[in-house]
Amino acid sequence: MSFELFIAKRIYADKAEDGERFSRPAIRIAMLGVAIGVAVMLVSLAVVLGFKHEVSSKVIGFGSHIQVLSLTQNQNYEMLPVLTNDTLIRKVKKVQGVGHIQKFATKIGILKTEENFRGLTFKGVGEDYDLSFFQNSLKEGKMPKFSSKEGSNEILLSEKVAGDLGVKVGDKIFAYFMGEESMRARRFKVAGVFATNMNDYDKNYVITDIYTVRKLNSWDEEMSSGLEVTVNDFDKVDELTQRLQFIHQGTDRNGVTYGVFSIKDIAGHTFAWLSVLDMNVLMILVLMILVSAFTVVSGLLIIMLERVNMIGTLKVLGATNVSVRKIFIQFSLMLVGQGLLWGNVSGLLLCWIQQRFHLISLDATVYYIDSVPIQFNWWLILAVNAVTFLISALVIWGSSHLISIGKPSETLRFE
Repeated sequence: MSFELFIAKRIYADKAEDGERFSRPAIRIAMLGVAIGVAVMLVSLAVVLGFKHEVSSKVIGFGSHIQVLSLTQNQNYEMLPVLTNDTLIRKVKKVQGVGHIQKFATKIGILKTEENFRGLTFKGVGEDYDLSFFQNSLKEGKMPKFSSKEGSNEILLSEKVAGDLGVKVGDKIFAYFMGEESMRARRFKVAGVFATNMNDYDKNYVITDIYTVRKLNSWDEEMSSGLEVTVNDFDKVDELTQRLQFIHQGTDRNGVTYGVFSIKDIAGHTFAWLSVLDMNVLMILVLMILVSAFTVVSGLLIIMLERVNMIGTLKVLGATNVSVRKIFIQFSLMLVGQGLLWGNVSGLLLCWIQQRFHLISLDATVYYIDSVPIQFNWWLILAVNAVTFLISALVIWGSSHLISIGKPSETLRFE
């Protein structure tokens, strides 16, 4: 053990009352400042990551990562179908990074009861569609077995729509669709009720089988409103969207031009809002790191002021300014280390409790989720600790230069 580290440990472990009545509270406050700062940073980081993950997952659940859509309209301003045949699917699958591919078809219709009616988009899906998102959001009833080969006459309604129409699981309800020449009617059974708390989607969509929607649109089995594509790495969604732009050049046999859009394009306002949160949490991290660093420095300066006589004695005995500075730098880093330890323990414990028991609730109509979400990213947690320690060390190193001021004879006479 070096001489400097030995003295630093003695100062750090000194619990004497005499002569320490002023510095010991300052040390505790400095350590508490670091602990609170780190805890606030970790909680803020976990909450923002959790919020972004939950909201983006809900948006992606409705529209996947990338969609291949038609850009051509008919005379009624309806989008013409995409030919989702084996040729197109093989082209999409060949793009490296593409995961799951699923077809969907949509049709505007009206659900009507004796008292109420509601205009909605009927989204048809088949056996290739990943319904895990709706399964996890299911509140009542069961998931129908949607097929592209036969109609089920079953629908999934959102909790909001079911409440507005006054229907429940098991009820039968009429739906009306505008055909080319006349109104067409279908009778559906409410198989399940889901709630994602994404009001823009919940109040506008009904889920049914793609077979029925194709029949309502007078489409054959190769025609769909589009393809939904899931990618293996969401960070590469923009790159894959650009690569998929070239899967179909020109028009198909029906004269339809295709376009490829990422979920960031389709729900741009939501992702723009989520990106603002990154700036907010960055500001919190910067402020808390600065507060933690300057709290430690204030404690260091108090210790140095109270130990002026000791500094003078060490210099008289032959210690250099560099050696004395190392003592107080190592002492301060011990302080920062203990603050980091308690800050991590308290911050991560609070996050775990919230993640496990959901003690803090939210208004789902405003925040899209019913409780404060938590997500841990251990690399970012390590980065926060490392940056806090590094900045604190730099500030401490700069402050330690004050030890070089003054001669030993003057410091020994200091009262």
